[in-house]
Amino acid sequence: MTDPILTTGQLDLAGIVIGADTAVQIRDITGLGRPPVRDNDVDQPSLDGAWPGPDYYAARPVQIDAAIRIPGDRAAALNLLADLQQPLHTAAIRLTAGTTQDLRLAWPGRPVKRLHGRVRRLDADMQRSIHGYIPLDIEYLATDPLWYADTTTVAEIPLGWLTGGGFAAPVVAPVYVQDGTVAADRPGWVTNAGTTDTWPIIRITGPCAQVTITHVPTGRTLQLPTLALTAGQWIDIDTRPGFRTVTRETGGNALSYLSPASRIDQFSLPPGQSEMRWTAVDNTNTARLRLTWRDAYTAL
Repeated sequence: MTDPILTTGQLDLAGIVIGADTAVQIRDITGLGRPPVRDNDVDQPSLDGAWPGPDYYAARPVQIDAAIRIPGDRAAALNLLADLQQPLHTAAIRLTAGTTQDLRLAWPGRPVKRLHGRVRRLDADMQRSIHGYIPLDIEYLATDPLWYADTTTVAEIPLGWLTGGGFAAPVVAPVYVQDGTVAADRPGWVTNAGTTDTWPIIRITGPCAQVTITHVPTGRTLQLPTLALTAGQWIDIDTRPGFRTVTRETGGNALSYLSPASRIDQFSLPPGQSEMRWTAVDNTNTARLRLTWRDAYTAL
C-alpha cells in the first residue's frame, strides 16, 4: 500500500490524512519532545541523594487533540469517524504481536518523519455531531521512541572477483584471479543520515555459501558458516529491536545458521558513512547482499 502524500501541517494516522486542509482539524499535539525515561536510580544508603542507574527510553505517548468539522452534515462527519476507526480494526495488525501502524508527520520546517506504534485511544464526543462537529481525543503510543525517515534506504553490495580491492598500477604479469572456489570479498558503503544508530534488514541472495558480513568500523561480524544458497534462494537477517529474526525464503526460522559469536542485537548502523564488507563462495559472481533501513533520529 502506497503512503499518502503529506503537506505541511498534516498527519497520516494509519493511512488516513488529518490536519491542515482536511475535515479533521488538529488543535494540539503533545509528546513530540524527549520520550519518557525508565530510570534506575537507587537511593544511597546512609547518604544524601541517589545513585543514577542506566536510563532507558519508554514508549512515547503522542496525544492529539482534534475535531471533525463538516458543518451541517452529520452523516458525513459520522462516516469520517468510521473511516478513522476502520484501519485500527485490521486483524493483521490488531491481533498480531509486534506489528505496528506508523504515524507520519509533516511538521512545519521539518521533513516528513514517522513513528512506529499503535493507536491506543480514539474517543469521540458525539454531543454536537448533529452540527457535523465531533471532537476527538486520540492517543498514539510509539512503542519505538525514535523518529525515522519517511523513506527507506537500500544499498546492494555484489561480491567481487578480485581480492584486496582490485589491481594496483602498474599491473605486472602474472595476474592471479580467483577461480570462484574460495571466498571473494568487496567493500561497500552505507550512510545513515540520521542522528542515532539504526537497524538494517539484511538479505543475502544466492547462489553462495560460507557467508560472513562485517561492519568494518566496529569489527562486528555475522557469520553463517553452514549456509548454502542456490540461485533464487535467500535469507533475511532482521536486526530491528522487537524483531531480530533470521528467516529463509520459505518463511522458516533460520537462526541456527548464525554462528554462536554472531550478535544481531549489536549489528546497527551508526550515524554517518560506514563500510560494510561481506565474503562468500560464489563461482558465478551473481550473489548479492542488500541492506534496507530507515535513517533514525532522536528528535523530530
